[in-house]
Amino acid sequence: MNPVRLDNLDVFVSIVRCGGFRAAALERGVSSSALSQTMNALEEALGIRLLNRTTRSVAPTEAGQRLLDRLAPALSDIRLAIAEVDELRDSPSGTLRINAPAPAVDHLLCPLAFDFMDAYPEVKIEIISDAAVIDIVEQGFDAGVRFGKQLAQDMIALPFGPALRYAIVASPDYIKRHGQPQIPQDLVNHDCIRRRFPGGTLVTWRFADGDEEIQISPMGRLTVSAAQNELQAALAGRGIAHIFDDYAKPYVQSGRLVEILSDWSPTLPHWFLYYPSRRLPSAAMRAFLDYMRNYDWHPGD
Repeated sequence: MNPVRLDNLDVFVSIVRCGGFRAAALERGVSSSALSQTMNALEEALGIRLLNRTTRSVAPTEAGQRLLDRLAPALSDIRLAIAEVDELRDSPSGTLRINAPAPAVDHLLCPLAFDFMDAYPEVKIEIISDAAVIDIVEQGFDAGVRFGKQLAQDMIALPFGPALRYAIVASPDYIKRHGQPQIPQDLVNHDCIRRRFPGGTLVTWRFADGDEEIQISPMGRLTVSAAQNELQAALAGRGIAHIFDDYAKPYVQSGRLVEILSDWSPTLPHWFLYYPSRRLPSAAMRAFLDYMRNYDWHPGD
């Protein structure tokens, strides 16, 4: 077996994690052909094929999967060692990769990250919007944002942002044409804009008024997978939407949307930012956590 370069192994992990050469090339800021040449050199050095390649997908061979299972934690330890050396610098540096659902990205993570980058100009941040439940260590992320029930037991979780609230909204035109629901049960007679999670499950609409709790499986002609599209459909008068209040508030205030059933909208738990308990956070990650703990989520209130 010929000598193997460690950076070529890192390229191999990136290609598998990203699901292909093109996505890995974009992430690393190089060309797909350069990564292809790197993989050819790695497979030639090892004397065995590591990837099954088609025009549409890339997947590890049995040998590739065995190598990947060993490499992922090893490369993580190498990154940690580099991060520990980085702590000797006067200020934190490096790249933070954070995975979070779109609502958390839109209203919490982006504002926080933008301000953090002003305070720590040597830190780079990569934010990936994704609602699927993933293994952040395997996927190469420093942290993720999810609800508490979605977190693995070996994660450290910190409250992220204020408590949440869903709003039920529709355009004035829709209400004029179809009437306004007075209680949650009235929704069965309306065209609701449904949303499907990445795993395929449709979102259930939950309501609470005192001790009374109701769950509604909405019916409607339109189903989307993103809150922004649900908001877009409501603004276009296509039906009644069930979205986070942060999305709806500006349009309710401007009169483009009307909130309905507001007495039935319960307060939800906040998001959690989580990271692996078995890994010492880098200097950049610790700075981010400290900044988050002291962040004013509603300046001027």
